[in-house]
Amino acid sequence: MDETNQREADAFMRHFKLLIAVCIVVPGALFMAGAIYLDQRLATVEEGLDYREPTGQSADAADAPDSASDDRAAVVPVHPARGQTVYVPAYSHVYHEKGDAHLLTVTLSARNTDPDRDLVVTRVAYHGTDGREIRSFLKQPIRLRPLASTDFLITREDTSGGSGANFLVEWVSAEPVSEPAFEAVMIDTRGGQGIAFVRPGIVVRETIRGVTVPPTGPPADAGD
Repeated sequence: MDETNQREADAFMRHFKLLIAVCIVVPGALFMAGAIYLDQRLATVEEGLDYREPTGQSADAADAPDSASDDRAAVVPVHPARGQTVYVPAYSHVYHEKGDAHLLTVTLSARNTDPDRDLVVTRVAYHGTDGREIRSFLKQPIRLRPLASTDFLITREDTSGGSGANFLVEWVSAEPVSEPAFEAVMIDTRGGQGIAFVRPGIVVRETIRGVTVPPTGPPADAGD
């Protein structure tokens, strides 16, 4: 009788241990499978958001006809312009503590603020601290539809620009448009402490009545 009870007790303990193991292993396996699935989904989403070089278009895009332009003829944009050269300050690194360099990723954001009219970005050049051109981004112009935007990236590892880096952006339009927005966004999230800041562009030249002038105003008439 004692031997029978012992066998039953041993069988019960084996079943109990098996049940405990199943209760631990199965949820753990489900958790791991769920974590792997979510990680893959997140990787897919992040991959879809990865930076891609903007694609250009033909150089005559600024003169392309717009079927809706006649309907908008009476609408005058705020601070209208037909072309500008914009200086955008950027920082591929900043200094901290005892002068140590903190490397940054730089994104130049180009935005058409006009809700009705296109513009064409004809040149985007990246310059270093010494003023020399390091890189020209465009092989051909890029057309920005109303309220559209595009980005240009300087990676964290690209230290060629330095703390005094800058972009020089040129754009044109077949008709007056509201001033587009050009901003440099600097960011770094490494080391457990994030840093991010934005610098807007400064207009250094603009086209008025087909003449390129400083942004202070149109050229003076002869004899003034």
